[in-house]
Amino acid sequence: MGLSRLAALHGVATSYSPSPDVTVSVPDDTVIAVLAALGVDAGTPADVRKCLAAAESRSRLLPPTVVVWAGEPLPSALAGLPPGSTVTVEPEPSDPPGHPAGRPPAPLSMRARAASPATGARAAAPAPGAPVGSPTPGAPAGFPALGASAGSPAPGAPVGSPAADTPGTAPAEAAEGAEGAVPPRGDGAAGAPAAAPGPPAWWIPPPHGVHRIHVRTPDNRRATATLVAAPPRVPQPPERTHGFLVQLYSLLSARSWGMGDLGDLTDLATWAGRSVGSGFVQVNPLHAAVPGKPTDPSPYRPSSRRFPDPVHLRVESIPEYGHVRDRATLDDLRQDAAALSEAVLNKGALIDRDAVWELKRQALELVVRVPLTPGRRADYCDFLAEQGQALEDHALWCALAEVHGPDWHTWPEALRDPRSAGTARARSELLDRVDFHCRLAWLTAGQLAAAQRAAEDAGMSVGIVHDLAVGVHPAGADTWSQQEAFAHGMSVGAPPDAFNARGQDWGLPPWRPDTLAATGYAAYRGLLRGLLAHAGALRIDHVMGLFRLWWVPEGRPPTDGTYVAYDAEAMLAVLVLEAHRARTAVVGEDLGTVAPGVREALARRGVLGTSVLWFERDWEGDGRPLAPEKWRRDCLATATTHDLPSTAARLTGDHVTLRHRLGLLTRSLEEELTADLTDTAEWLALLARLRMLPEGDGDEEAAVRAVHRFLLRTPARMTGVWLPDTVGDRRPQNLPGTWDQYPNWRLPIADPEGHPVTLEEITASPRLHALMEVLRPRKPHTAPPGERRP
Repeated sequence: MGLSRLAALHGVATSYSPSPDVTVSVPDDTVIAVLAALGVDAGTPADVRKCLAAAESRSRLLPPTVVVWAGEPLPSALAGLPPGSTVTVEPEPSDPPGHPAGRPPAPLSMRARAASPATGARAAAPAPGAPVGSPTPGAPAGFPALGASAGSPAPGAPVGSPAADTPGTAPAEAAEGAEGAVPPRGDGAAGAPAAAPGPPAWWIPPPHGVHRIHVRTPDNRRATATLVAAPPRVPQPPERTHGFLVQLYSLLSARSWGMGDLGDLTDLATWAGRSVGSGFVQVNPLHAAVPGKPTDPSPYRPSSRRFPDPVHLRVESIPEYGHVRDRATLDDLRQDAAALSEAVLNKGALIDRDAVWELKRQALELVVRVPLTPGRRADYCDFLAEQGQALEDHALWCALAEVHGPDWHTWPEALRDPRSAGTARARSELLDRVDFHCRLAWLTAGQLAAAQRAAEDAGMSVGIVHDLAVGVHPAGADTWSQQEAFAHGMSVGAPPDAFNARGQDWGLPPWRPDTLAATGYAAYRGLLRGLLAHAGALRIDHVMGLFRLWWVPEGRPPTDGTYVAYDAEAMLAVLVLEAHRARTAVVGEDLGTVAPGVREALARRGVLGTSVLWFERDWEGDGRPLAPEKWRRDCLATATTHDLPSTAARLTGDHVTLRHRLGLLTRSLEEELTADLTDTAEWLALLARLRMLPEGDGDEEAAVRAVHRFLLRTPARMTGVWLPDTVGDRRPQNLPGTWDQYPNWRLPIADPEGHPVTLEEITASPRLHALMEVLRPRKPHTAPPGERRP
């Protein structure tokens, strides 16, 4: 019991439930290893008793980070303060980071009074290290038992199918009114529900932001904490809209240097908004990759999530490009780039990110030698000031990686610490290379901003939807510069379940929840601020990670992992605050096993979910396809994702034969094909009953259109069209469970025969235009040049 209690105090689960009627105990060795990664020594019974006594005797007046939501009851940490306590809030400076500070905002002083029954208090998740007191070890207080999985797929559901909410129900819709406001229900008539309680009268609401709060009780106990003051919800898409989902590297144009780039993204967004009325384009994570040969091609295992990868630059669009004097070298590089594209488009070659980057790097070395104009220099200096230490650290890691290799664990010992004297000397010696990488980050940020402006000018209601990966490469820039924030020796993954008996290990070190809380979530805030700066919306991969993550100790199989809880209240508050500041919507990828209460908590804060057609079934009823009117409203609805078969492959069964050819099936080919045919036939039968398939059976293109008619019939706020579906591509961009067996993340978009097609060919495709007729809005969407969203 001692180890279990100690684990609970630190948010570490000692059991979990892969299905509603099964509970699995976590090995003690795993619990001990995870506690060690959190700085807690539980190696012997004596160590457990010592740490347990210390933890239970620790008394905190306030947790390290406190969350208050605008217009809602205070958390128990504040509402439960002794009457007469003085509370002072020091608001954060209103000046942008890196700019000269003006006069600091005046502090807000108040005195706590006894709680009124009308105001109440909101239960808050405890700080790591505080007693949890929740029904499941490791679950935050006030949050449902995280080990349960009532939302897990029913037996017989396809692999990866999302846990269904109660069929026919959807999260409560936001009431009309001010952005993010949730007015009280009822009209004041007898029997109407009472308005939700708000904060007590003594509380002076601080402005939205991240502040410092100081408390002194009448008996002179004192505490200081970070205060996150957040609006109640993230901004919502202004209207129902459709858009394209695309892996940017796969979208080559006639001007690409062997892979899709930000110029292609800008062109796609402009065309899609003006020509077919699309409201958004969603792309894969554009995070900075770990350099090396070969580079890990997965965009979901980056070096840094904070900064973008300059491999996505359209070199010719950089203003200084036209002033490079060595035109002969540039011309040679462009010819080599054209040869790369020719090989991918017409000779069956895979996208070679390393070759693309080598050419672009050489061109960029020439470009940065061109002096900046005064205006450009001022803009660059502002960028450096705004990004501060985080950018300097990232650029220094890039410079050191050029010299010592991409894994900082193998560097000379003095350089493994970003704050050591040896690293400071290296910073001075590599000043030119540090500036080079800072310049690339600035140039890339500028083209990201240009893509979003182009989307807005084209009339898109949302614009570019960027993607946030769930973690980073263990050898990359983020783990080097933020070593104290990561749980070293741990990897994020997924537990074993009915569909994957071995579980999953994604090779991504997790953030430490205790360090996040102690630092006021500074790393998380900086990450979100950077991503949202040039986004119309943000997709969060594995959004359940805001609540808990499956930690796998190094050297052990995923089956020997366990869940570690995060303060979801704080994680959500920071997300809502930064999205509010950037005026961006948020889409959470909530597919797979989802703990009870997670979808409801996300919906309450305005975070949209993700619904994939083939998985939307009445899992708690007859298991049949879910009728369109029963889908949830607050989601992005789509037919597929980058990890799933294209719609054409799903309809034809090609995805089953591909997996058979690669030895990935767990049943015979005949059994798999029969099950797949049955599943597809049920959906086609529903489409026919709804009169969405007037062409009848046997017409693949017509069936793809029918699938999207169905998606449009649902109440979903956003409808996503997988861009390869518009030209009949049958190949998945990523095939989970494979490494060398399949060219994951290296395929260009192709036609049904597998021949790659360019952006120009895609936009001219009759098949695409026939599909877009299904989705085309009945009102003009083109905005005059220069028009912006309100």
